[in-house]
Amino acid sequence: MITEIAQIEIDPGREKEFEEAVARALPLFLGAEGCHGVDLHRSVENPSRYRLMVRWETVEHHTVAFRGSEGFARWRALAGPYFAAPPQVEHVHSVLGR
Repeated sequence: MITEIAQIEIDPGREKEFEEAVARALPLFLGAEGCHGVDLHRSVENPSRYRLMVRWETVEHHTVAFRGSEGFARWRALAGPYFAAPPQVEHVHSVLGR
């Protein structure tokens, strides 16, 4: 299991609209092959900064299967208009947890 972490900067003042767009996009992620869950976190110190955390079975489920899908195109159409800059994405795996 890996976690995609996307740091997303939103145009200030459009946070509520962005959160609504992500809520509409949740079924696109949850219906994607290899997706095991999604969380959206908003920064306290920088309220226009979010971290979208998506749990995938493998990196390829994200980078190949999802990014090449209609679901990804729809996600970007819903959320992309609120991006102040392209998201910064990385993949991590847990090395310690409880």
